[in-house]
Parts: sequence; structure tokens; C-alpha cells
Amino acid sequence: MRRTDPGGLAATGPTGATGAARHDPGGGAGAGHDPVGHGPVRYGPHFPDDGLPVLPELSAVLAAAAGRARGEPAGGGPALLDAASAYWDRRGLTTEPAHLAAAPGAGALLLALTAALDGDVLVPRPCAAWWAPYARLLGRPVFHVPTPAESGGVPDPYALLETVRRVRAEGGDPRLLVLSVADDPTGTVAPPELLHETVEAAAGEGLHLVSDETWRDTLHDPHATVVLSPAEMLPERVTVVTDLAGALLPPAWPAAVARFPASAAGNGLHARVLDVLTALGARVAAPVAAAAGYALDEPEPVTAHRAAVVRLHARVAAAAHAALVAAGATARPPQAGRHLYADLGPLRDALGAEGVGDAQELEDFLTARLGMPAPGGHRFGDELSALRVRLATGPLLDAGTDERRAECLLSPDPLELPHVQRALTGLKAVFDGLRDAQRWEPPR
Repeated sequence: MRRTDPGGLAATGPTGATGAARHDPGGGAGAGHDPVGHGPVRYGPHFPDDGLPVLPELSAVLAAAAGRARGEPAGGGPALLDAASAYWDRRGLTTEPAHLAAAPGAGALLLALTAALDGDVLVPRPCAAWWAPYARLLGRPVFHVPTPAESGGVPDPYALLETVRRVRAEGGDPRLLVLSVADDPTGTVAPPELLHETVEAAAGEGLHLVSDETWRDTLHDPHATVVLSPAEMLPERVTVVTDLAGALLPPAWPAAVARFPASAAGNGLHARVLDVLTALGARVAAPVAAAAGYALDEPEPVTAHRAAVVRLHARVAAAAHAALVAAGATARPPQAGRHLYADLGPLRDALGAEGVGDAQELEDFLTARLGMPAPGGHRFGDELSALRVRLATGPLLDAGTDERRAECLLSPDPLELPHVQRALTGLKAVFDGLRDAQRWEPPR
């Protein structure tokens, strides 16, 4: 199996050997894994849901379609694809239904795309936890490329070129770059100028791009943040994937759509992806397809609910970010989504006193102390030794009942609701305790 380390970039093959075996952040169950809670895939981080009740209008559409006996075809039926086509048209990406495919979640689409494109896979470091396992499942090496300081999701263009050069020099065949302009895990949005440079570098190396745009409709400040799709820059070499759980559907209703290039090569890729989806039996359930089509049409109840949810999570994320930074952690200000990514390296001494020396131990420590999932950075491709963690905002809103969760959307000041205030106070107390322990010096 090849290894390369271009300026600190680790390559992980099918066994994902980037760290100690028991904490292997790749795919597959390697020797030495703790079977209870430490596995890289089965016990990996969940999709960050919104912690809120399902929109009643969506529930009504799903319930009305529950009696459908005929399933959706592989790739999605006409009604769903027409709705997805109009969705992208409204975002400036003119799209014919014939250039679309739907599946039960973005994971099925990425697996099908990786199988259809062949070759080695490049991803940013860090990246969404679910990207690399699909490549490793197919036996493809995955090469992580660092992101610049200002944002995650999109590799630094110079590091990308260096990685491609070294991989090819060692006999590899990089063909696919997966990126995200609105990022999980960092919650940041790549600036257009960086995206232009990275897309140009990828095009020059003949890479096909998969742009994960799951979080593009969750901008915390749409007037201050610009989301640009790589498909607007390089339409002939970019496939866009959107998981509707990002802004339109609950994660428990799996549905995602891919938009393919309108070209002969794009048509061939579309056909191969449909073959893979058919072989997998990866069809969107008919009731979910009905709800997805309704959501993609973006009627007023959907858009109003989405805007309220985004505003709520933006406020909670800003409060959580302020607590982390005040405690001495490093974290980019969240700009999209329902999560933020923190580096607790500045608190390493205090964490060491608690028996925390790597990302898995940090995950265990914070999950127990906060009472909510706190996946370590090794889940997202970062080094095991780096004390990084992704924190989701949804658990900070969860009050145990739909009625109390709904209060968060209705309240003029949701941060003052007792259950939200308790959650944020608890989070602040944990990190303030680490800050105070870090400052304390034993008597000489």
C-alpha cells in the first residue's frame, strides 16, 4: 500500500492507517478496535440534526403518500426530479431533469460516483466523516489535503497541486476531488477567490469534482457570506450533491439529489451512477420522495421554517463559539450549518491532567462532561494527536419533548429559554474549568 507525506499530508489506503490502530479514523474494523463506541464507521458521528420538531406540512405530505404501493425508480421519479431541477434553476444552475439522480441519502450517491469514476480520491483535511469510508469500501486510497486558515471544506490550491504531483510520482492515479463550499465539520464557507484557485488547480490536473452542497441553504448571515458553486466555474467537470437533511428534511427521511454535467461525459457518468444505484437497490422511499418534492418546491411554509431554523442555530452557534474562544480554544467563527469545530490545543496541559492526550480521549471526555456527542477531529481526517472536536448545536436545543423544542422557534429570545440557557451554561462551565486549570501554576 502506498504511503506519502507531502508536507504533512497523510495518505490513507483501504485500511485507513493514519494513526494508532485502536483509533483508526478510516474505514473498516481494524485490529485493536474497541467494539464499544470507538469504531471509525459504525460508531462515527451522526449527521447534525436541528433538534426541532418536523414541519407539520411536511409530515402531512409524507402521511398522505404513505399508501403508495409503487416505489420510486432508481435515480428518482419524474415529480421529484422536476422539483430538484427547479430548485437548482432558482440558484442559477440551469438543470434538466435528465441530468439529475436521487438516492436515499448523499452517501449512496457518493458511493456510486466513486465507483463510476475510478481512481484515487482527494479530500480536504478535515472533511465530513462520511466521505472517506465510501472510497475505502471500494478499495480506493484517500489522500487528505490541508485547508487554508480562513475556512474549511476546500483544499489549499498549492497543497492540492503538490499532493497530486507526489501521488502520481508514487504510481497513484488521483481522479476525484470531493469538497464542500459550506462545510461540515468546520461550519465555514470558502471565499470565492479561494474556490476559484482550487477549482482551476483541479481542472488543470484533470480531476473531476464532487461538490457537497448540503449546507448551502443554511448561511447564518446571507448578506455577508457568498456561496458559490464550483459548477458555476467548471460546469463540465463538477457533480453537485445535496443531502436534503441539511435544510429541507429531517435526517430520518433519507433523500439526496445529484446534479451532473450537461455533456457527453456527464451523461456517461449519470448512466454509470444509475447502474450502481440500481444494483444497490438505492431508491428513495415513495412517501419520502413525495415530501422531498414538496420541500424542493420551496413553498412558503418550508422557506419560513428553514429561515427560522437557520436564525436559531446561528444564535446558538455564536454563543457556543464565544464560550469556546473565551476559554482559550481556537475556532473559526461558524458561518453555516449546525456545528462548529474547535482546536483545544491551547488547553492541552489542563486536558492532560484529566487523562486526555489525543482526539479519541478528548471525544470520550467531552461527551461525558457535556452530555452530548462531541466527535473528535480524527473522525474527520485530522491527526489523532490534534485535540480537535466538532460540536453540534442541535443537542443544545433538545428539551425532551416536541412542545418544548418548538418553543425555541417561537421565542423572541431563545437563548433565554431555561433549557437552552442550562445547556449553554453547562458547556461554558466545562470549558471555563479547563481554562482555569490551564492558568493554574503549582507552587514552586
